[in-house]
Amino acid sequence: MPNLKWSQLSGMQLGRYAEYYAKMEFTSYGYDVYTSEVDDHGVDFVAKYDSKFYEFYEVQVKSVRQDGYLYIPKEKVIVSDNFLICYMRFTDDNLPDVFVFPATVWNSPNALFVDRPYDKPGQKSKPEYGINYNKKNAPLLEKYRAESFFEAR
Repeated sequence: MPNLKWSQLSGMQLGRYAEYYAKMEFTSYGYDVYTSEVDDHGVDFVAKYDSKFYEFYEVQVKSVRQDGYLYIPKEKVIVSDNFLICYMRFTDDNLPDVFVFPATVWNSPNALFVDRPYDKPGQKSKPEYGINYNKKNAPLLEKYRAESFFEAR
């Protein structure tokens, strides 16, 4: 059993743990997982499902400890059904909650999946996609629990 005191880990340690955990999650459902030595394109790993169609997914892992807004620069995301976000919520004394969803969720932004183009005069931030998690938006995320994604395959 792992140490479940996630609050004791640094942000970098939690992120690294989340990436390993995500790879194990995909592997446990029969995916082959391939890792790159360098993460400079926003892809943490590639997962291949050996069905008759040979499904390939590029996966970006995001981890959080609390409610709030998490963003991903648009330049790091390919809006495609084959580009997945593995979003993990860590709460002390519990295993992480794991959610998997395609980047196409941002084709229809809502209260949870936010699109911020920052294209108005005076705005200097780079365009980003966001995940705005809070108790009110939590039900919007439930259908993306990892088990639902994997069992649909």
